[in-house]
Amino acid sequence: MPPTVETAQVNHRATYREVLAEPRFRLLFSTRAVAITADALRITTFSVLVFSSTGSALLSAVAFGIGFIPQLFGSLLLGSLADRLPPRALITGGYALTCATALLLALVRMPVAASLGVVALVSLATPVFHGASSRLVAQSLEGDAYVLGRSLNNIAGAGAQLIGLALGGAAVAALGPRRALAVSAVLYLGCALAIRVRLPRLRPGEFGGTPGSAEGGGGAVRASLRGAGLLLRGRTVRRLMLAQWLPVALVAGAEGVIVAYAGERRFAPGWYAVLMGCLPVGMLVGDLLVGRLLRPRARERLVVPLVALAGLPLIGFAAEPGVGVSSCLLLVSGLGYAYGLGLQRPFLDALPQDGRGQAFGLLGSGSMTLQGVGPVCLGAVAAVVGTGGAIALAGGAAVLTAGWILTWHPPASPAPAANRVVPSE
Repeated sequence: MPPTVETAQVNHRATYREVLAEPRFRLLFSTRAVAITADALRITTFSVLVFSSTGSALLSAVAFGIGFIPQLFGSLLLGSLADRLPPRALITGGYALTCATALLLALVRMPVAASLGVVALVSLATPVFHGASSRLVAQSLEGDAYVLGRSLNNIAGAGAQLIGLALGGAAVAALGPRRALAVSAVLYLGCALAIRVRLPRLRPGEFGGTPGSAEGGGGAVRASLRGAGLLLRGRTVRRLMLAQWLPVALVAGAEGVIVAYAGERRFAPGWYAVLMGCLPVGMLVGDLLVGRLLRPRARERLVVPLVALAGLPLIGFAAEPGVGVSSCLLLVSGLGYAYGLGLQRPFLDALPQDGRGQAFGLLGSGSMTLQGVGPVCLGAVAAVVGTGGAIALAGGAAVLTAGWILTWHPPASPAPAANRVVPSE
């Protein structure tokens, strides 16, 4: 009897309607989608603002990625706060801080170095806010509903990113870069107000913290470093984090070379934007198909094939194909991003209950940092072997990553943590 119930829980396939029926998730999901739209608008507009002020392509690229790279350091130094402070205050404060940053960039004419410094400094705190939000999602959804919740976030993230890019271009053309930054500030403000008004204030026991656990800055830094060390020393958690970081970073690195590839191949103006849009479209479709049509065990069995699918099409760029073939290759590669859905439940099961917020913050910040570093590394490789060769090498590295995952990833996760017997201390 118990094994039958346990098996049914493991194989239960949730629905998107079931996930969206959870009020707390619905609030976090909708505000995050708006915030991603604001992120894309702010990042691209800030890059345009820096380029218009300096005429430097390098500084414009730095402005585009400056909010990504420091996040890993912020997670290592401050990540424990995601488990120790009330989530409503953290998430509201996060959106309010990014609103203030966008307004500062829009209203105050600072030197470029100072503007970059402000964005980098704020990004250090980003993993704390995101970690608190992800922890609440994990507490609100159970079993396959949690995996589908992550799928919905991925789908909304891809769509919101496309909307933000389009909105950014339209806003800059109609209003100029500074007023466009103010538009992103309004979106962040709306998110902050929605969380402040609609998310209930949780007691320490409800979000995993303990009264008085928020120590001073030094205490928070020591606790964050200690917690990150414990997470990364655990082989299972470390492997699952790397498995979620590496393929995405490699494909993002290839994506960062697409503009140069289109230029080298003398594609018609504007085609680079079509090529760059193929990956998020493929990602959206892949998450929708894998998340909606497959059962939990099937998703977990397909992790390795989907990672390979993300990399294999990119190897075709070694032949330097034209626009049509390149678009198809990138679209198919984007489908492979759905591999992450098969790792969500094993990752959640491997985390300690009192460190989930920091773990989610570390997972997200590590991914964002590597996605910022990936294009820089691939750009350096492209200078030696050409853009097509660099994209192909990134695809080959993703396939090798799939082989590495195959050596340790089980075909399906064990029973959920709630059903496992935990030895008494």
